[in-house]
Amino acid sequence: MLLFYRKLQIPDNHHQLNDGRGSSNADPWSRAALLHATRRIPLAFYERPTIEVAKSLLGCVLFHNRSAGMVVEVEAYLGLNDLAAHASRGLTDRTRAIFGPPGRAYVYFIYGMHECLNVVAEPAGIPGCVLLRALEPLTGLMEMRERRACHGKPCMLTNGPGKLTQALAITRNEYGARLDRGDLQIRQWKSQPEFEIEISPRIGITKHTELPLRFTWKGHPCLSRK
Repeated sequence: MLLFYRKLQIPDNHHQLNDGRGSSNADPWSRAALLHATRRIPLAFYERPTIEVAKSLLGCVLFHNRSAGMVVEVEAYLGLNDLAAHASRGLTDRTRAIFGPPGRAYVYFIYGMHECLNVVAEPAGIPGCVLLRALEPLTGLMEMRERRACHGKPCMLTNGPGKLTQALAITRNEYGARLDRGDLQIRQWKSQPEFEIEISPRIGITKHTELPLRFTWKGHPCLSRK
């Protein structure tokens, strides 16, 4: 399923990474230029239905310290009745962030090796979150390569939920962090990109696998799975 989305062009100095132009270690953006080209997102942005927030996060830019990447793939997890969602198990020490105020980071550890970053949606008390599955690297590529010990194409640094957190050095220390300010934040382009959203079932889960809750930037080279 395709959803046509956004009609403004991405800024002229943005470089897609799928054609191999330039050095694979060169940053498409400096951090200063990227901050200037984007704006902060108010917490009210996240106080909406989870699916709306998930779609709106595509094309936004995730910053952590000196590194950043653009969100190109997400999945929505809907709460108590979504058996694939952690929140379906109720309020626990692990899930308390999901039941809390929106616009916070829910970071969890999986398979004994990966950290995964989720964005809390919905008003406080209503569980819902969005898993960030893939980014396009924009700045801090050298540091990302060192953290990931990866020397392949730039998209390989962040084309998966565990890869992107490792590349940007995001850990459970960021659990509950506000995403509108500080070292870990999500920002919007002042001039929004143009793309189509493709909708498909979530991947890597065993329950409610039929639900069309995976949203991707159609055709982007940095997706976790084509």
